[in-house]
Amino acid sequence: MADAIRTTCAYCGVGCGIAATVTGERDVQIAGDVHHPANRGRLCSKGTHLGETVGLEGRLLHPQVDGRPASWDAALAAVAGRMRAAIDRHGPDSVAFYVSGQLLTEDYYAVNKLAKGFVGTGNIDTNSRLCMASAVAAHNRAFGEDVVPCSYEDLDAADLILLVGSNTAWCHPVVWQRIEATRARRGTRLVVIDPRRTETAEQADLHIPLAPDGDIALFNALLAAMKARGHVDDTYLADHVDLDPGFWDKLSRDSGIEPSLFARLADLVEAHPRMITLFSQGANQSRCGTDKGNAIINLHLATGRINRVGAGPFSITGQPNAMGGREVGGLANTLAVHLGFEPDARAEVAAFWNTETLCPGPGLKAVDMFRAVHEGRIKVLWIMATNPAVSLPDSAFVREALARCETVIVSEVIARTDTARFADILLPAHGWGEKDGTVTNSERCVSRQRALFPAPGETRADWRTVADVAAKMGWGAAFDWAGPADVFREYAAMTGLAARRGKALDLTAYDTIDGQDYDRLEPFQWGGARPLASGYRTASGKARMVSVQPPRSLADADFPMRLNTARYRDQWHTMTRTGLSPTLSQHRPEPLLEIHPADASAHAILDGGLARVESASGASVYRVSIAHTQRPGELCVPMHWTDMMSGEGRTNRLPNQSVDPISGQPGFKDSAVRVEAVTPKWRAFLVTCEAPQPMDLVYWTRSRLRAGWLYELAGAGTIDLDPLLPEGERLEVADTAKGMRRIAVRSAEGTLLAAIYLTRSGTLPPREWVAGKLLESELATRELLAGRPSEPLPDRGAIVCVCHGVGERDIARAADQGAATVAAIGSATCAGTNCGSCRPAIARILESVQSLAKETVS
Repeated sequence: MADAIRTTCAYCGVGCGIAATVTGERDVQIAGDVHHPANRGRLCSKGTHLGETVGLEGRLLHPQVDGRPASWDAALAAVAGRMRAAIDRHGPDSVAFYVSGQLLTEDYYAVNKLAKGFVGTGNIDTNSRLCMASAVAAHNRAFGEDVVPCSYEDLDAADLILLVGSNTAWCHPVVWQRIEATRARRGTRLVVIDPRRTETAEQADLHIPLAPDGDIALFNALLAAMKARGHVDDTYLADHVDLDPGFWDKLSRDSGIEPSLFARLADLVEAHPRMITLFSQGANQSRCGTDKGNAIINLHLATGRINRVGAGPFSITGQPNAMGGREVGGLANTLAVHLGFEPDARAEVAAFWNTETLCPGPGLKAVDMFRAVHEGRIKVLWIMATNPAVSLPDSAFVREALARCETVIVSEVIARTDTARFADILLPAHGWGEKDGTVTNSERCVSRQRALFPAPGETRADWRTVADVAAKMGWGAAFDWAGPADVFREYAAMTGLAARRGKALDLTAYDTIDGQDYDRLEPFQWGGARPLASGYRTASGKARMVSVQPPRSLADADFPMRLNTARYRDQWHTMTRTGLSPTLSQHRPEPLLEIHPADASAHAILDGGLARVESASGASVYRVSIAHTQRPGELCVPMHWTDMMSGEGRTNRLPNQSVDPISGQPGFKDSAVRVEAVTPKWRAFLVTCEAPQPMDLVYWTRSRLRAGWLYELAGAGTIDLDPLLPEGERLEVADTAKGMRRIAVRSAEGTLLAAIYLTRSGTLPPREWVAGKLLESELATRELLAGRPSEPLPDRGAIVCVCHGVGERDIARAADQGAATVAAIGSATCAGTNCGSCRPAIARILESVQSLAKETVS
């Protein structure tokens, strides 16, 4: 067997190391890298099953121009020519770049240099604007630089951890494992501050179910309580902090939560100076996300709980290289390497890049950028490694903007995405397993992503594509890099501009790195474990406490409910990668609308039925999950589904374009909506080895199977089966009185190609057994049309642990047989013994079984 290649995970900002052993042409065995400081061998379910996503199904392998195949030379010439024409006719700001935290730092650096240094536009922004921009702005306001002041090792030493707007067990499972270990070892207390009672909240010592956007009121009140109790560190304030004038007088004291609950929280905060506040999308994705970040930071500054072991405000990023993009200047409001647009900074950057066309100032942030596209002010838009037709708010508006744009260029891995459909020029890029470069994680640790496979087709590294376009435009000398090591070396040298200005970002130790040392590069953390311990990066050298006030209510009589959006444990962004994994598709194969029982009853909405959520921007239909974990009057839906995977469940149709006025980050977490039941005329499911695209249905979604796809379907009128079923011999049974119809399609060799089960009023058979028969040749026709085997199979229930394929009933049976703890369940079933993200769900099932047993005894 080949030696393992040490690389870094493709998913979240935890930045886990992976040991990947190539076992075939496009096959790889995945294990955690025990030597990587971020994870020490641990992986989540998504990382564990990366090997299921590295095939070439659906890949974009060759350039296309205006819908036709093209050579790379022709495609590069088209990009350069259309950009040059727009610049000559309309100026440099008629060109824009929308990039991604999926890019490597080398790609990010190259495109930022092209945009700001040579095209001369500040119009480059990143999808990190949608997840981290408010934390960036809060850091800059408080610290004078975008610096996360903590490290993962601080989680190991904390006595109290506050999780704010973070379902950590699902969204950052390896960090959750670290928290679990800390609690077991030190007795660390855990508080979860979240409107929903998430899987993470269920495991906390205290859950604070605050109202949407209630964070500022809560943290202001906590700070006021600490001052009243004598726990403000006056010495630290005097030596290290500047306060806004009248700060204490402006501090609101109404926490917005029940007084006894607040008192319990305040007691915990008072008693545990070693306190980490970990905040994520639930805080950032808000109309007041920057103020939320500063409210959290204020509490830490005022109590001196920062720059010390086990203490500090810790923003945890969403994407694998959101931090790297922030470092190089991928956000529209920064120039490069943590520098702004002050005249002397611009002069230094222009000299470093040897350019006379440096952009004069900040460009348009993401939402404003697409408004400019919609209005025709931006003529050429280059999108890299992201899917804005799905991920931006008010996605119908975004699609209209893309349709209006004169030239849309898309650098992509997948040929058919919701955004790629609007592309005039498609450029094939390397995917994970082919990429070669660096990423930076949430704690500022720089790691290598290394290639596992040869580049398929004509795919190229994004930095190389950028450099080739620059050469076509006459700037080749400035982009004359032979490989990613050259790009990294230049970027490392450029951070010297930041270091000379007193910034913490300093990679100049690597500014002479050669190709061999770059290939062998070990993970390293810039700034050290606590980069602000030596001082803040402001003019005074002191941090700033910023007065922040709770936002106004969004009460709307026409849309009386509040909508929250969330991530699922086993899916990632718009599912272009995770949607290919049959293992990851088991947990939540459909987009669920989570609604409180009282609200469901009031709207005649049934569990397992369908419901439509509507806002002023749009509407979408979801499968219903009635959940006591929701607060009354509030709904929650996932953000992952796309047109490629569903006819409905498109969440970002719903939020409007409201953004934080400082960061420009959209407010995904609190939208005004209404809800109503949807009653289709018929329901069906389809298993098929092919992947049709249903049309004109009330609802459809698809999820990956080992041998094909599972579709859930619902419609209002008649159904045309011909577009859904492949060619082959059809076996059919129908009961018109009951409105039931079942069809199986076999190949000439007798293997099952597809089966559809349709009903107007009855129940549908279990999917799992039918799905397992795809491409099998030993078929019992009667059983197949019945949708069940002649001898019943064990009922595993809904899958809880995807790593080991363990269902709810498997866990309940183990509990009935005496497994009394989560660890015991793991020993009996293996559930929860790999990534650990299912352990909260196991604990909930175990508690339910034990509670039922006690009731039976009594």
